[in-house]
Amino acid sequence: MRENKIKKIIKEGGYAIGTFVKINDPSVVEILGLLEYDFFVLDNEHVSMNKETMVSMVRGADVTDIVPIVRVRKNVDVEVLQALDSGALGVQVPNVDTVQQAKNLASYVKYTPVGKRGFSPSVRAANYGLFDKKEYVKYANENTLIVSHCETVECVNNLDEILKIPEIDVIFIGPMDLSQSLGVIGEAKHPKVLECIDIIIKKTKDAGKAVGIVSTAEAAHDYIDRGVQYLLISTDQGMIVSAGKQTIKKIRGDLK
Repeated sequence: MRENKIKKIIKEGGYAIGTFVKINDPSVVEILGLLEYDFFVLDNEHVSMNKETMVSMVRGADVTDIVPIVRVRKNVDVEVLQALDSGALGVQVPNVDTVQQAKNLASYVKYTPVGKRGFSPSVRAANYGLFDKKEYVKYANENTLIVSHCETVECVNNLDEILKIPEIDVIFIGPMDLSQSLGVIGEAKHPKVLECIDIIIKKTKDAGKAVGIVSTAEAAHDYIDRGVQYLLISTDQGMIVSAGKQTIKKIRGDLK
């Protein structure tokens, strides 16, 4: 396990730039690190990926200084446990809508006395048993990042209480899921969605927590100016689509 620089950046009031990774090839992670992205979120929720692949992707992050975060499929202990035991420095968790669900999440991530994460000192995150056990527990509790999704009306209604849970580091806004919950699915710029995003940002900042959101590169500085510290820009697949469209347009345009 290494120091989680994202926690340090957030604590110092800075912002971190990342992207979702959906392609199951460790070279993607290496390239992002070489490009000096701060972190990536391995999308285990929306992409078919076995546990062996997850470990390989997290291992690929160790080649550079990029921070590996895993978006788990759902908020259950074994999903969180296996992501963190693989060496991921944090988890991003969907569908955390109630205070109890948020408390459960915190308990899954942290070892005793903070939480109840299952303890095996022989896992990859603990250097296969070569890390001093007590030091590893302390280091893990300090460096694991908890990113809790806020993407439903129910979560927004419960946000004041969720924000009181000290172990939650980032409240992550999912505009698309939020649009669905608000009855305007796919309309991320709908006034209802924008108003909800404003509420989440204000409540989270007032509580002294970090805000995260999906953004375009063009909108990133506006969010940064509003205090957003955890920015996910596109996806690896999205970057290929964008660059590919531009290339084809240029070539075919020149031929016409």
